[in-house]
Amino acid sequence: MVKKQLIALALTGMTIASVAHAEEFLDNRWYVSPFGSFVKTGGDRDADDGWAAGMGVGKILNQHFNVELRGFYQEFGGYTNVNPLLSPGQVRVGGNWRMAGGTMDLQYYFFRDKLSPYAVLGAGATHTWVPGDRAVSVIGEAGAGLTYELTDNLLLRGDVRYRYTNDFGANLHSNTNQFHDMVVNVGVVVPFGPKPKPATVAAPEPVAVADCSTMDSDSDGVNDCLDKCPGSLSGSKVNADGCPISVELRGVQFKVDSAVLTEESKSILDAVATSLIAASQGKEIEVQGHTSSEGSNAYNMSLSKRRSQSVVKYLKAHGVTDKLTAKGYGEERPIADNATQAGKAANRRVELVWFGN
Repeated sequence: MVKKQLIALALTGMTIASVAHAEEFLDNRWYVSPFGSFVKTGGDRDADDGWAAGMGVGKILNQHFNVELRGFYQEFGGYTNVNPLLSPGQVRVGGNWRMAGGTMDLQYYFFRDKLSPYAVLGAGATHTWVPGDRAVSVIGEAGAGLTYELTDNLLLRGDVRYRYTNDFGANLHSNTNQFHDMVVNVGVVVPFGPKPKPATVAAPEPVAVADCSTMDSDSDGVNDCLDKCPGSLSGSKVNADGCPISVELRGVQFKVDSAVLTEESKSILDAVATSLIAASQGKEIEVQGHTSSEGSNAYNMSLSKRRSQSVVKYLKAHGVTDKLTAKGYGEERPIADNATQAGKAANRRVELVWFGN
């Protein structure tokens, strides 16, 4: 019994774990993301490395995707005006690259946890100022990064991106209008509002398993653990295994000086038939008829036999398949004093006796 209880609790635990693992991702908050950047310029710029700063505004779409609009400003030195369109003798001006622009990013999170890795693709534009010239360029970015959750409303974030820039013939550099840089971004993510929490799944209360040793479903005096014949007729005398030995069919009566069952007796026998069918043992049952001492012994013997036959006939007609044998004992086995009316009424009875129990 204890083993069954442990198995039931284990299965309950497995079910709860499965439900927890399948929890729906509920976070769809907006957020802001200030950041700083280090720009490792490509050799095609002939420029120094530089620094940048920016701000992103984004939204968590689902368990895997964020979308974010980012703006930035960056500056790095080493610019020299070597525009081939300059006429001979014009001064070649040196100075800084200054760029202000923005991208629309799509971030893909491989999974969401305290530490969450992601890949990112971005596309946008930038306005570049250099001494004596300026241009609008398109940019594309691709990279990977990590977020680390400090609290529900504050995450550290960093990523590394390759950036492609195309000036489309602006000739900010004498050799190329395409540039290839590396950008390292470090910042924070600040989501707005409380982090949605999945609904708590309350563990079901353990179902108490009744101890069969404390139960006696058929009230025969033998507990359910030991009872090999559950469902015994009410009032049965039983053996140590709970199997019936005999039972008096209380209330089964006949019309005066006859073997005709009263209507009340038929109702009682209906219930007896139902019980015998449900708890059939396949053993022979002797249906015994008994009378009081009124009349001759021979007459009482005949009357008791006819009455037991009436009971057998009725039970068989109502579906009882056990082997039923009618037996009349007349006045030979009194259970009360025939000198009193109460005693005589008690002696006029029908009993079922099981053979083999």
